[in-house]
Amino acid sequence: MQWRSIVVGLLVLRLAVSCVLWLAFGLGPSWGFNFPIKFNFNLHKLELFKDSQGANARTNAWLNQLHRNGNSHHSTCSKSSGSAPKKSYLSLLEDGRDEYARKYSTFPENLKSKMRGMAKEMFYFGYDNYMKYAFPEDELNPIDCQGRGPDVLNPSNININDVLGNYSLTLIDTLDTLLVLGNVSEFHRAVKLVIDTVSFDKDSTVQVFEANIRILGSLISAHILLTDSKQPFGNVGLEDYDNELLHLAHDLAVRLLPAFENTSTGIPYPRVNLKSGVPPDSINETCTAGAGSLLVEFGILSRLIGDSTFEWVARRAVRALWNLRSNETGLLGNVVNIQTGQWVGKQSGLGAGMDSFYEYLLKSYILFGEKEDYTMFKAAYESIQNHLRRGREECNEGEGDPPLYVNVNMFNGQIMNTWIDSLQAFFPGLQVLNGDVENAICLHAFYYAIWKRFGALPERYNWQLQAPDVLFYPLRPELVESTYLLYQATKNPFYLHVGMDILESLEKYTKVRCGYATLHHVVDKSKEDRMESFFLSETCKYLYLLFDEDNPLHKSENKYIFTTEGHVVPIDKRFREKQWKDMMPCEEGMPSDQDKTSVPPTNTSNCDRIPDERRYALPLKSVYMRQIDQMVGLL
Repeated sequence: MQWRSIVVGLLVLRLAVSCVLWLAFGLGPSWGFNFPIKFNFNLHKLELFKDSQGANARTNAWLNQLHRNGNSHHSTCSKSSGSAPKKSYLSLLEDGRDEYARKYSTFPENLKSKMRGMAKEMFYFGYDNYMKYAFPEDELNPIDCQGRGPDVLNPSNININDVLGNYSLTLIDTLDTLLVLGNVSEFHRAVKLVIDTVSFDKDSTVQVFEANIRILGSLISAHILLTDSKQPFGNVGLEDYDNELLHLAHDLAVRLLPAFENTSTGIPYPRVNLKSGVPPDSINETCTAGAGSLLVEFGILSRLIGDSTFEWVARRAVRALWNLRSNETGLLGNVVNIQTGQWVGKQSGLGAGMDSFYEYLLKSYILFGEKEDYTMFKAAYESIQNHLRRGREECNEGEGDPPLYVNVNMFNGQIMNTWIDSLQAFFPGLQVLNGDVENAICLHAFYYAIWKRFGALPERYNWQLQAPDVLFYPLRPELVESTYLLYQATKNPFYLHVGMDILESLEKYTKVRCGYATLHHVVDKSKEDRMESFFLSETCKYLYLLFDEDNPLHKSENKYIFTTEGHVVPIDKRFREKQWKDMMPCEEGMPSDQDKTSVPPTNTSNCDRIPDERRYALPLKSVYMRQIDQMVGLL
């Protein structure tokens, strides 16, 4: 009898825990998100709540993958039986579809103007208070209305010290945003302040990656926009400007070069001291994104000044990482030893530690036209689709879970954990640039559903537990960026509604006395006293551009691309020209037959196909409406 009591007790305990989770987070047996349209029942569950049999790794439900890997959690999104006719549950939701069409198929011009004004006001509220209370320090503490610089008393505080270098970070990172907003006079004032007050001769140890994307990238972007003969933002030339921003960028890049020295692999150290070089106690481990996302900024700098050094070291690092990928899957890990080339972190995903590595393979090729960059991107994208993607085979057809990209072991493709992070929300935007708009729509809808539920993106979200794993949101721009690019690709008003929702959430939950604060907890909306520079550089910029149809970036005959920090760079033939002998043809740097650690490269003839940078101006696809309808029903 005792064992029966124990069993009954365990069942009661399990039921109680389920009830607590339901009450605390609104979790149910479905995904548990609140999407724009709310139904009184879960049709997805009614039609698909059956055990699946014989599904392969790519089409099987996400949770079934865990079950096959030794986890006993059952799927709630199984396929229906093969004998049943394939009938979409959407056929029962005609009223819901009409409601969706009424609510999201239009976006009035006056509302668009209002949102554009709100985005501009948001930027200036943060920027003006930074200039008033924080400059020349790196960041603004928006709650206390004070400036923030490096944590000199605690050098191990890399969360702060990797980013802040005592070099007026927020002002520099914001330069081109001022032009995007049309404020030429303030842009000129900011440029003069940078020229007159900023020096990199500092005893500051910073992360190479952060200094590159936030500081070097912004200086280069502002210099190009100042000197561009095409003048997309009108006459923004500055009298007596003598390439000072370019000289500052060159000085910073030289100070970052020691990171590439004395490494056995060519993969750089993660941090340097701007005055003395690599610290003596520097670790020999770095993440893939940190080491492999330097090529855009370093490459542009090399081509502007005619010195191959910077592009060469950045490209060497990319090649070194690429040649370490798995022979079985073609995937890379997230942390590598720069001396031994051994993978310390074997997790392969699309988020932290990996994200911008993939982004820069494609964007480097669009900018520079180097054939090997697209060869690598194409092979990487194929490996991602083969091993990271879970859910139904077709994004817009069939049954089962919508697509999701999970974290797997780089060597065998097995799921390593059940969380994804907010940085992965950049990937739909990259898919748009690659022309894969349908899959971009699917993944974006997943992340937007999470935003709808919490009014922000938690840093990590557990898709098995349907709850956040890491609860803070530091005002990241990735979902806004993908929303903007998808709107440019489809011109569907739905994305304007998404942008409005994000904008209003930021106003409601993150605005404080002197700016916008990091959310410490996306559920209770408690805050941390920090406004990172990318909020002004990216989040506000993409929100403004989303609602500003007449922006020069959209009207100009010239094409532009954004760096991973959101800095504007023109796609210009001068960046496809080098003033030095080509020492790095497409085939060089591809794995040799003797390289047993990597998969064979994609046929180098694919190097000849340049991704069309105009793809983000694709016309509306009819499949879009069906996909959003499906996500509404599912979520």
